[in-house]
Amino acid sequence: MFVTSAFAQESAPTVEGGHTGTEGDTHSGTGVPAETHGVFPPFDPATFPSQLLWLAITFGLFYLFLKKVVMPRVGGIIDVRNDRITQDLDHAARLKGEADAAVAAYEQELAEAKTKANAIGQQANDAAKAEAEAARKKVEAALDQKLGEAEARISTIKANAMKEVGTIAEDTASAIVEALVGGKASKAEIAAAVKSVAR
Repeated sequence: MFVTSAFAQESAPTVEGGHTGTEGDTHSGTGVPAETHGVFPPFDPATFPSQLLWLAITFGLFYLFLKKVVMPRVGGIIDVRNDRITQDLDHAARLKGEADAAVAAYEQELAEAKTKANAIGQQANDAAKAEAEAARKKVEAALDQKLGEAEARISTIKANAMKEVGTIAEDTASAIVEALVGGKASKAEIAAAVKSVAR
């Protein structure tokens, strides 16, 4: 047990005969020999070799513990995290590729839809134009037919009128001849006279 020198001096008991206890003496009433003055063992140069030996043994054991137990676990954790990060990056890249493909497909479908819409609009426009043209031609054909029929009727009416005009002229000429001359002229003569005047 480590005891400072001052404490040792104060606690040294006096024995009979008037002297203090020294080495080999015992405390009165206990029979325990008096402690000697010494150095704290870790600072004692005599214990340095054993301390260095135990330090090397402890450091070696600690190094082996780190190498065999701690470092493999830490390395395993790091490897697992690296694998997980790599998998996450691969998954993210795959999702990005799928998203890019989906966007490209959407843009392609949108372009195809626009093309189809333009084609449908053009077809509808062409169909409307064709229907309008067919209706116009039909109306023109009906008008041409009606015009032809009207011209035919006009020609018939004109021909009938011309025939009636000839008859009226012959009747009028016959009446004039009878009134002026007082005699009747033959129908052939009157018709020839009317025809010569009509020319």
